[in-house]
Amino acid sequence: MTTSERELLTESVHATLREQIFSGELPPGTPLSVPALAAKLNVSRTPVREAVQQLIYEGIAVHTRNAGAKVDSLDANTIRSVFEVRELLDGLAAHRATLNATNDVIDELRGMVAEQHALLDRPADAQRDALLDLRFHTRIRDVADNRPLSDALLRLDSQAHLYRTDMWSGETARRLAVSEHERIVDAIETGDAEAARIAASAHVAGLLVRITRT
Repeated sequence: MTTSERELLTESVHATLREQIFSGELPPGTPLSVPALAAKLNVSRTPVREAVQQLIYEGIAVHTRNAGAKVDSLDANTIRSVFEVRELLDGLAAHRATLNATNDVIDELRGMVAEQHALLDRPADAQRDALLDLRFHTRIRDVADNRPLSDALLRLDSQAHLYRTDMWSGETARRLAVSEHERIVDAIETGDAEAARIAASAHVAGLLVRITRT
């Protein structure tokens, strides 16, 4: 296997494990045994080991002494801290994206939100909707073109989805999130970077309130 082929396999394994974690198939506390996962996914141990290391880097898995890696568990206090930082950084990403966005980028973001909006008339699918949400925010961060910012937000966003894999399952929560996404894109399209920052920050603040309600 060439280096390129191995990297592609590692990316595939990593994506599969992330999807299983965010869908709840691998809930917090689940051991991430490299031999067991390699057997389950029918791949060698090396790409699984590298994928698990990436999950640890992203903050959605943790390595414990004498017990190996497992899906991390975040308490309410920790997730509040995560969202406080996300509120600031997502706002910065939206501000920067507004300054860099082309018409093609705006059309792409509009298409993402339109897809999310259309799915509101169908039953919730936590895995599908979480991945669409991640794709939307990741695209804005890519357009912002700030690598340290994107790396930090990847970790924070992953932890947010880990805390509540059902954050997209509630009907009201789904509609509010899509509406907030629309406001972000509206501001980016009009070129109002400050309005985009405010909309993105307000979206994150609203998410925190919704996912921590009991």
